[in-house]
Amino acid sequence: MMKRETAQRLAKELVAKMTIEEKASQLRFQAPAIPRLNIPAYNWWNEALHGVARAGTATMFPQAIGMAAMFDEEFLKKIAEVIATEARAKYNMQSEQEDRDIYKGLTLWSPNVNIFRDPRWGRGHETYGEDPYLTSRLGVAFIKGLQGDGEYLKTAACAKHFAVHSGPEGKRHEFDARVGQKDLWETYLPAFEAAVKEGGVEAVMGAYNRTNGEPCCGSKTLLKDILRDKWGFEGHVVSDCWAICDFHQTHHVTSTPAESAALALKNGCDVNCGSMYAHLLQALQEGFITEEQITEAAERLFTTRYLLGMFDDQCEYNTIPYEETDSPAHNEVALEAARRSLVLLKNDGILPLCKEKLTKVAVIGPNADSRLSLVGNYYGTASQHVTVLEGVRKEFGDGVRILYSEGSHLYKDKVEGLAFADDRLAEAKACASHSDVTILCLGLDETLEGEQGDTGNLSASGDKLGLALPPCQQRLLEAVVSTGKPVIVVVLAGSALDLTYAHEHCAAVVQAWYPGALGGLAVAELLLGKFSPSGRLPVTFYSPENPLPDFEDYSMKDRTYRYLHEEPLYPFGYGLSYTKFAYEGIQMPEKIKAGESLDVTVRLKNEGDREGAEIVQLYLSGRPGENQPIRSLCGFARVELAPGEEREITIRVPDTAMLTVAEDGSRAVLPGHYCVTAGGSQLDSRSLELTKRDGVCAFFDVQA
Repeated sequence: MMKRETAQRLAKELVAKMTIEEKASQLRFQAPAIPRLNIPAYNWWNEALHGVARAGTATMFPQAIGMAAMFDEEFLKKIAEVIATEARAKYNMQSEQEDRDIYKGLTLWSPNVNIFRDPRWGRGHETYGEDPYLTSRLGVAFIKGLQGDGEYLKTAACAKHFAVHSGPEGKRHEFDARVGQKDLWETYLPAFEAAVKEGGVEAVMGAYNRTNGEPCCGSKTLLKDILRDKWGFEGHVVSDCWAICDFHQTHHVTSTPAESAALALKNGCDVNCGSMYAHLLQALQEGFITEEQITEAAERLFTTRYLLGMFDDQCEYNTIPYEETDSPAHNEVALEAARRSLVLLKNDGILPLCKEKLTKVAVIGPNADSRLSLVGNYYGTASQHVTVLEGVRKEFGDGVRILYSEGSHLYKDKVEGLAFADDRLAEAKACASHSDVTILCLGLDETLEGEQGDTGNLSASGDKLGLALPPCQQRLLEAVVSTGKPVIVVVLAGSALDLTYAHEHCAAVVQAWYPGALGGLAVAELLLGKFSPSGRLPVTFYSPENPLPDFEDYSMKDRTYRYLHEEPLYPFGYGLSYTKFAYEGIQMPEKIKAGESLDVTVRLKNEGDREGAEIVQLYLSGRPGENQPIRSLCGFARVELAPGEEREITIRVPDTAMLTVAEDGSRAVLPGHYCVTAGGSQLDSRSLELTKRDGVCAFFDVQA
C-alpha cells in the first residue's frame, strides 16, 4: 500500500503550488476544480451505511443493526468489500462522464460506530448496537473491508459521529451531552479508538451536539487532545453537515460565521460539510486563523486523495467495470446477510413450518408488503425487492393459498381529519380465521425512527416516543390473536420494541430488522426451515418492568445489559436456533499477567438433527472496583456444525477487553479474580432456560 509518508509528500508539493484562495476552496465538501493544476472537482460527501447510498442502483444489504446481529466480523468485512467494489465501479463510470456530483466519490461516510445507549434513539439502527466491544470489532471489520489492502485505498472509510452522540434527535443542534470520564472512556470512545488504532480509518466525522460544553466539530478535547495527540490519528476530519453553523446559531459558543469556521479549523476539522468554510478567508483577514492552518488541512485532504490513487491513471481499481454494480454475486451476499441477521426470539415448536401440511396461510400487517421496511435509511436504489408477502408466495408455492390483508396502517389513525382507524381489522380477522397459520408483519420504518428532519413522525425528531407498537398495530395484533389460530409475528424494525404481548400470546416471534432489498425472501426461507436461525440481539429488548432513564441523561447507569440489574424481556446476545448446541468444558490459563491476552477454548457439539450455526459468546465479569459492568462481551465467534459434529473453538480475549475504567477515566487491567462465561447467550439467572443451551464458566487471576 502507498505509504502515508509518500502521499503526504506529494500532497505537500501540490498544495504548495496553490494560492490561499485555492487552498481554502478545497476545504469545502464541494471542492471545485483547479484546472491549471489538473485537479478535477471533487465532492467529499458519499454514503455507504449498508450499500452505496443515494447514487442510483446498488446492492442493498440489511441495515447496520441487522448486520450487527450476525455477530460475524469476517462476513461483515466481505460485505464492506462488496460495497467498496460497487463504489469504485460507480466512481469509474461517473468520472469517465465528468459527473463529480454529490454521492459520486470514494470517501464513504460510514460506519456509524456510536453506541445505541437508548432504544428510543431514532438513528440507533445505523449503529452496531449497544456494546462497545461488539461495535469496535464490527467497526474495524467494516473499515478494513471498505479500505482494502491494495496499493491504494479502495475507498476511504469514515467513523462517525465523534463523539458521545446518540440522541435526542430533536435537540441535536443545541444539545450538550454531559458525560463523566468513566462513561466516556468505557462506553463512548472505545469503538472510535479501535477504528483509529486497529482499523486505520482514513476519516472521522464530528457530531452535531456539544460534549461537556464543546461543540464536537470544533472540540479541542476530542479532535486535538484525544484523536490526534493521544491516538495518533493521521487522516482527515469532516464536520457533520451544517454542524459548524450551529456553533453560533444554536450552541452560542461563537458569534459570527467567521468565528465558527475558525474554531472548527483551529481544532482540526479539515473539510466542512456545509457552507461555513466559505468564511475562512474572512477569518484569516480578521486574525482568527493562520494561512498555515488552512495549508495543513488542505495537505491532509490531498493526502487522502493521493492514497485513493485519484492522480494515478494506473490505479489498480480503475478497471473495475460498472457491471460489478448490483451483480448477481453481490445480491447473493446480501441475501445471505439477511439470513444471518434474522433473530428467532420465540418458538413454541411451530417453526419451521412444513408447507406440505398447509393449505392456507394468512400474511397480514402494514409491513407485510412494504418495501420501505426492508431498507431502513441511508439506502440506494435496489433493482429488485422481495417483501415478506412476495417471499412467502415464492417459497410456499402454488400449493398453498395466501390470504393477504394490510390489517392496519403503520401508525396513523387519521389522515386529513378522515377517520379510518381499524378499517381493515375485519378483513385481517377473516384472513386469519380461514388460514392454518398467520404470518403477522408489524414494526416500523424510517418514518417512525430515523434522522431528525427526515422523518414523518409526529414530533419530526426521528426518535421514538416509547417502545410500544403504534396503537393501531397493537389492536391488529390482539385482533388476530383473538381468532385462536397460531400466529407468527415478524417484526421489521431497527430497534427494541415492547413485544411482551406477542411473546405471551403468539406461537413464534422473529426480529427481522430492516433486512435489505431481498429480506422478504430470507424471512420466508427461515419460516420453512431452509436454514437454521443464527442471529443474536445486539441490543437489549426491555421489559415493561424496566423503566428507562431520562433520554437526555448520558450516564450509563441502568442502561444496556452491562448495567441493567433487572431481567429484560430478551437479553443482549439472545437468539434461538432450530438445533441444539452443547458446551462441554472450558479451558484457559488460571493466571495471566496484566497486559496479556487470554485464550479461551470451549468444546461445542451440535446435538440436534440438523446443521446450524452457533454464536459462541464470551462474557467477562468480576472487574475490581466500584460501578463496574455486571458483565461485558469480550469475545465471540460464529461456528457452523453439522448434526452430531463437535469442535474445539479458541477465542482470544484481548487485554483491552479486560480494562477497568476508573471514575477519572484512567484505564488499567487490574490484578484480581475474574470470571469468563461461554455460551450461546449471556449466562444470567434465566438464560439457560430461555435459550435451551448449556454454558460453561471458569475463573482466572490477573497478576500485576
